[in-house]
Amino acid sequence: MAVRTAVRAAVVPAVGAPLEVTGIELPEPGPGQVRVRLAAAGVCHSDLSLSNGTMRVPLPAVLGHEGAGTVVAVGEGVTHVLPGDGVVLNWAPSCGACHPCSLGEVWLCANALNGAANKHARRADDGTDLHPGLNVAAFAEETVVAASCVLPCPDGIPLTDAALLGCAVLTGYGAVHHSAKVREGEAVAVFGVGGVGLATLQAARIAGASRIVAVDVSPAKEELARAAGATDYLVASDTTAREIRGLTGKQGVDVAVECVGRAVTIRTAWDSTRRGGRTTVVGIGGKDQQVAFNALEIFHWGRTLSGCVYGNADPARDLPVLAEHVRTGRLDLGALVTERIALDGIPAAFENMLAGKGGRALVVF
Repeated sequence: MAVRTAVRAAVVPAVGAPLEVTGIELPEPGPGQVRVRLAAAGVCHSDLSLSNGTMRVPLPAVLGHEGAGTVVAVGEGVTHVLPGDGVVLNWAPSCGACHPCSLGEVWLCANALNGAANKHARRADDGTDLHPGLNVAAFAEETVVAASCVLPCPDGIPLTDAALLGCAVLTGYGAVHHSAKVREGEAVAVFGVGGVGLATLQAARIAGASRIVAVDVSPAKEELARAAGATDYLVASDTTAREIRGLTGKQGVDVAVECVGRAVTIRTAWDSTRRGGRTTVVGIGGKDQQVAFNALEIFHWGRTLSGCVYGNADPARDLPVLAEHVRTGRLDLGALVTERIALDGIPAAFENMLAGKGGRALVVF
C-alpha cells in the first residue's frame, strides 16, 4: 500500500507517557476508507483519560476523536462523500448488526471501537506502528478512517465550528434531550463547566428549562456558564446540594447532569434532585471512583440514576437537528471554545483541564 509523506500528529507512546508531537506516515485509503485533512479538533477529557490509562485502548496511538475537515481521497466503494467535501468525524460508528444496534441503541454498539485495534499509521522516525486512539486519530494534520466514521458536514456550518459537533455538542445535547429528557419548565443542574458542560447548559436552555444551575470548582467559569444559559452559578462545596435545594423551594432540581466523572460529584448530583428526579452521568470516571447508596434512600427518594454514552445520540439523526439550532442562533458553537491552539498546545490544554480551567480548547490546523 502506497504511503504518503509524513504529517504531524500527537502521539501517546504508552500509558502515562508525555504526549509527543511527531511525524507520522499515513497509507493511502483502502477499500471503504476515507482520508481527511483536518480543519480543527477539540481537546476532550476523554483524550486525557486515554493518555493516563483511565480508558484503555491499544498503544501507541494517535489521539483525538472530535474533529472535522475536508475529504482528500476516498477508497474503493465509498460513495457518500467525495474529495473536497466537508465532513464531521464520528468516533463511535454503529455496526447496525449487534444486539444494541438491533434495538435502535446505536450509541451502545458492541463493535463501535473495534477500529481502535487497527494499525492506523507509523511513526516517520522509527517506523513504529500506531493505533487510531478512538477510531479517528483527529490530533493530526490528516487522518485515514473507515467510511462509517465520516458524516457530511451540515450546510452553513464552518468546519472549525463543526468539529465540536462530533463529541461535546452531541454528548451535551443528547444528555439533555435523549437521556434526561428535560421538559419545558423543569429545573436543571449541570455539574462541570467544561466543553461538554457548556454544551449541556445550552441544551437545557434550548429545552426550555426554567432554572439552570451550573456548578464548578472554579469561580472563573461563572461568566462562561451564564453566557451558555445558566441562571445561577455555584462554586462546588460540601453544601452544594443544600444550596441547590435552597434555590428550588427546598425541593431540588428535576434533572441533574454530571459532566465530571467523580464519585463525590455523582453523589452530589443525586442529592441535588427532587424526589422522583433524574440524574444523568456523562462524565467518565475511573474504576476506583465508587459511589455508595443505601437501600432505604433508593426506595424513599424514587430517583433515577442513569449513565449516558455519547449523549445516547445517533449522529446521522442528530447532526441535522443540531445544525438547525446553530443556523437559527439557538446553539452557539463558538461560545464553547475558550482557547484556540496548535498541535503543540495539547499538553498544556491537558494541564488546564486537570486544573479545572476553561471550556473547550480547539486545535486549529
